[in-house]
Amino acid sequence: MKRKICILGSTGSIGTQALQVIEEHSDLFEAYVLTAGRNADLLIRQARKFLPCAVVIADESKYETVREALASLPIQVYAGSEALCQVVAMEPVDMVLTALVGFSGLQPTISAIKACKPIALANKETLVVAGELITALCQEYGVPLLPVDSEHSAIFQSLMGEQSEIEKIILTASGGPFRTFSPEQMRDVTAAQALKHPNWEMGAKITIDSASMMNKGFEVIEAKWLFDVDADRIQVVVHPQSIVHSAVQFRDGAVKAQLGAPDMRVPIQLALSYPVRLQSTFPRIDWWDMQALTFERPDQDRFPCLSMAYEAIRRGGNAACVVNAANEVANLAFREGRCAFLQMADVIAKTLDTVAHIDKPTLPDYMDTDREARRTASLLIH
Repeated sequence: MKRKICILGSTGSIGTQALQVIEEHSDLFEAYVLTAGRNADLLIRQARKFLPCAVVIADESKYETVREALASLPIQVYAGSEALCQVVAMEPVDMVLTALVGFSGLQPTISAIKACKPIALANKETLVVAGELITALCQEYGVPLLPVDSEHSAIFQSLMGEQSEIEKIILTASGGPFRTFSPEQMRDVTAAQALKHPNWEMGAKITIDSASMMNKGFEVIEAKWLFDVDADRIQVVVHPQSIVHSAVQFRDGAVKAQLGAPDMRVPIQLALSYPVRLQSTFPRIDWWDMQALTFERPDQDRFPCLSMAYEAIRRGGNAACVVNAANEVANLAFREGRCAFLQMADVIAKTLDTVAHIDKPTLPDYMDTDREARRTASLLIH
């Protein structure tokens, strides 16, 4: 029987690659629900091809466009953010792939957990913003949380079959397009430069986060919650070739790592098929073509966003929620030419010091914190 998948964010980078996986294994998986934020045209094309039971366009102004385009097909069409929280709970859904970008993934993920749907997590901000709440809910409802990020999937795979205590997590980072740039060179870089990642094909927001290393900072926070490891036992290592996706060091000193070509379809497929590994046509490592695998210390002076993630963990409470919201505002402003590359870190740091700290936030507190941090960051930019 086919596993019915709800893809939150089917028109983004992860969503489109997930559909490639589903297409390659159409005997095992079915795209049961597809959702998009604003990209109505691509959502319509996907719906016509995969014929899901339902689609959601979050931008309500595009509802009629989608509805009319799919009127001749047996597809239910919904709109709005509330609809995202409803479709994840549809009875036939077997798994929810959360591939929404940013804070928008939090509430639909919570709804899916409360509906006891297994989660394939590609929306790292859900754990960044509210890791304590999400992990507690998963435990309460008995819901598995399967990582889709290549790094966290690598850690997950390195832990398969292990009973030993983790001594250290080695979280690898490509270093992004500005790895060798001086601070003077980075002062004038453009969004177009930042969007040219040397190894990975990703969405615009995450590609900019990779360039600033904010993405790696978020992954540290995500790893803390996914694997219940203190931040001081998560070591970021710059690995420009992106072949070693991450590793785990155990108490006897042994290190297990997961290697592979830089292709997000591999961790996506594993999350959808776990605990089974499926055959794929994805690229393999060409061992004879590789000249070397190199590793470097991250420079947190040139990339202060990484330090801010560790600081958010140290402060706890709603601090990571503040950092995430400020980063989303600064990231968009940089892409739109309203904020310099190096200014993004300053905006995030000042917002973190401005927004009131809440030690034990509830979900309404997270919502309020997100709004306040966005307002603060926006004022700092303008």
